Amino acid sequence: MKLKKNDTVMVMKGRDRGKQGVIQECLPEKSSVIVEGVNLVKKHTKPQGMRAGGIIETELPINVSNLKLVCVHCSQPVKVKSHLLPDGTRARMCKNPDCLEVIE
Repeated sequence: MKLKKNDTVMVMKGRDRGKQGVIQECLPEKSSVIVEGVNLVKKHTKPQGMRAGGIIETELPINVSNLKLVCVHCSQPVKVKSHLLPDGTRARMCKNPDCLEVIE
């Protein structure tokens, strides 16, 4: 999966199309991530013990195919490619032809 925790992403499909948020948690086994402020649902809970009941808003996972990484340099939603640096390490690189900067 090319997206990591604390990356800023933009939603490209669905009811939250166009929204940006920061990845809070990655779920690679499901190919999905939880993004702050995106894909919110309301859950109705009953009071249990010390916890009060009510309506709670929570984020649900969203599939990575519906997201694009927002490049730090060009501030646009872009595809990401893996690039081999001269020192032998791999880094993510912006695929925007005007930018082509390393993202890390």
